Amino acid sequence: MVTEATRKSLLKVRLMDFITSTAILPLLFGCVGVFSLFKLLQRMRTNAYLRNAVVVITGATSGLGRECARVFYTAGAKLVLCGRNREALEELTEELAASLATKVQTHRPYTVTFDLADPGAIVAATAEILQRFGHVDVLLNNAGISYRGAIVDTATDVDKKVMETNYFGPVALTKALLPSMIKRRQGHIVVISSIQGKISIPFRSAYAASKHATQAFFDCLRAEMEQYEIEVTVISPGYIHTNLSLNAVTADGSTYGVMDKTTAQGRSPVEVARDVLAAVGKKKKDVILADLLPSLAIYLRTLAPGLFFSLMASRARKEWKSKNS
Repeated sequence: MVTEATRKSLLKVRLMDFITSTAILPLLFGCVGVFSLFKLLQRMRTNAYLRNAVVVITGATSGLGRECARVFYTAGAKLVLCGRNREALEELTEELAASLATKVQTHRPYTVTFDLADPGAIVAATAEILQRFGHVDVLLNNAGISYRGAIVDTATDVDKKVMETNYFGPVALTKALLPSMIKRRQGHIVVISSIQGKISIPFRSAYAASKHATQAFFDCLRAEMEQYEIEVTVISPGYIHTNLSLNAVTADGSTYGVMDKTTAQGRSPVEVARDVLAAVGKKKKDVILADLLPSLAIYLRTLAPGLFFSLMASRARKEWKSKNS
């Protein structure tokens, strides 16, 4: 007498025989093999693109900029690390130079100290970089400042300060380096924007405005530079677990000094830096590095603006109530 357990066992055996005797299993392994080969070729292309390339990174001393310095250094790039704090730049340089976590030839990073809010300093920094290396292959505009405050309470000088760092600074540095790229018909401009460069949320007006302007400028630049074979990549991350909110300016220009819950729960800057490296290596044009809800909000803003505006108004009311309670 055949038991239920025996029947199930025989059924499993016959099923496995069917799978292995047909093309299903070989096809499955074939697909896995093709995908693995594709990913390997992508990594090889990225490494070949960035190895020995002169890569300028602004805001390199902390947060995402620091992690980008690590991954681009590991890829074998000739780094130019830029920031306002000379000691922090030198510390990072020593840390990278002492690193043994790479299998490719590396180059000791070069540092340039300047403030993106100072037009004269940008011109001098550009001259120094070009004199040292002769050209720049990749410019990674990463430096930026955030903002928290109500529009009605915010001094115009605060709006100008945020725009100077987040928009005019990267624009000025990009324009300073463009002629040398155009002359070589080679170069890659990368800018770290934000999901708030595509949608706006309450109490972030100055920051969102600067990122919207950044998105628009570099979209225009991409179109104009196509004839010179110069790549332009805009990367729009969501929340990243960095000190961005801690260092944000408020309505009166003071430092916010609070780690927002959304920032604390944001993605690791290490992971985002790897995504940035991959996007640059693949020469992507516009990249969104955000969770599902912020990504959907972009489409909601376009397809159902009335609903989007209602949600943002509700969010503003909740924040007002929270601040005044």
